[in-house]
Amino acid sequence: MRPFVSLPILACLLVGCATTSPKPATPVAEPPPAAVTPKTPGADDDLNALAWAQTAIEHNLIYREVYRNAQEKLLRALKDPRWDALAKDDRNGTLKGLKPAVILDIDETVLDNSPYQARLLRSGNEFDEFSWAQWCKEKSAKPLPGALEFTRFAAQHGVTLFYLSNRARDLNAATVANLGSAGFPLNAGDDSFLGLGTLLKGCEQVGSNKGCRRKLIAQHYRVLMQFGDQLGDFVDAVVPTRSGRADAVAPYLDWIGERWFVLPNPTYGSWESVLFGDEWSKPREQRRQEKINALRVE
Repeated sequence: MRPFVSLPILACLLVGCATTSPKPATPVAEPPPAAVTPKTPGADDDLNALAWAQTAIEHNLIYREVYRNAQEKLLRALKDPRWDALAKDDRNGTLKGLKPAVILDIDETVLDNSPYQARLLRSGNEFDEFSWAQWCKEKSAKPLPGALEFTRFAAQHGVTLFYLSNRARDLNAATVANLGSAGFPLNAGDDSFLGLGTLLKGCEQVGSNKGCRRKLIAQHYRVLMQFGDQLGDFVDAVVPTRSGRADAVAPYLDWIGERWFVLPNPTYGSWESVLFGDEWSKPREQRRQEKINALRVE
């Protein structure tokens, strides 16, 4: 889909006008790089989650259900000039005259990276930036059920698609090539993928938060819908705790299934790291024990 932002303006927005630098962050809402250590036999937190994601028909049905529901809502959203899917902190100014757009996360939202997770599980390793980058450069991730149908439907109805991901921008070419080869609609120019390192003048990037990138899109577009597998794909949680995450989404619960469409991801994410204080430097067994301690028994 051809973008509605001219290339000079876009270049200024994305790179040239930047005055702040993002704080160090990690891609894909994954845990930060950690020392590669063998997993303890019989204590693999990822096995059931990954087996479900790769083999359960229920997983595929949920994805189809979410995207089919979104497709049904899209035409209504297009007709309603007041319909906007950005949280109040991400939207400044009027919606009048703005072109329609949809924001989608990439990993575990439109592309399936479970083979990478399976490689880690079989080898006994944890996530690290190098192996993740190598996987991305393979450009072999497959589309998740329902994602192609929805994005193509949206593009056919004049909606611009933005793939807003915490993949680093140095993976831009590989990511766009993977999306394209998988059949996803892409914008003309270089604005389909907005990864880490995409800057907006006057907006300070905090960690891997996506708020600044959503504000960048908001300057020229009315965002009809957002899709993701992490809370941060929709709104930034100021306080990264369980209660802080609940507070961040509380004002927008009526938007779930209407403007915000959440996909399941039991294999990784910020939901996990809050259970051990987001301290990935802790030994694996300590992290695991703190997750066990967080479970309810009544």
